[in-house]
Amino acid sequence: MKELVYGLITGIMFGFLLQKARVIRYDKQLGALRFIDMTIVKFMLSSVFVGMIGVYILTDMGLAKLSVKSTILGGVIPGGIIFGLGWALLGYCPGTSAGAVGEGRWDGIWGILGMLAGAAVYAEAFPFLKKTALTWGDFGKITLPQVLGVNHWIIIFIFIIGGSALFYWFEKKGL
Repeated sequence: MKELVYGLITGIMFGFLLQKARVIRYDKQLGALRFIDMTIVKFMLSSVFVGMIGVYILTDMGLAKLSVKSTILGGVIPGGIIFGLGWALLGYCPGTSAGAVGEGRWDGIWGILGMLAGAAVYAEAFPFLKKTALTWGDFGKITLPQVLGVNHWIIIFIFIIGGSALFYWFEKKGL
């Protein structure tokens, strides 16, 4: 139960930050898709950096356990394509659809309906997919540090440096 409360609290905080950063606005979504406004990319990179550092600090201190899902290309590639098509067609990703509805913009409801329909189709197709597509390109439970054979803090440092350079470039270009 405690984990659910923590999840609710962090979800509310994340939603608040999404709204304050204005990344749930349709114009920001469209700007990101057209590569003319990188607000969403900068917000998400910041979130990934904070999460990456936080998770590994908690893991290193023994306060959390890293639970890695299997990397299965037969699921990841089609899933990414479907996600991208839905985002491009609707102008919202799943999280921003919910945020848009929360702000009272009814166009986001199509994203929520799409998520529910997609989940239903996936649930019905899962027994077939489990025997076919979800066996293709199964690399198991791997992480980038494991693949490269280095400490996770080296990868985190490289990502932070690369992300900071990307932020700087976006700012220099006015994106």
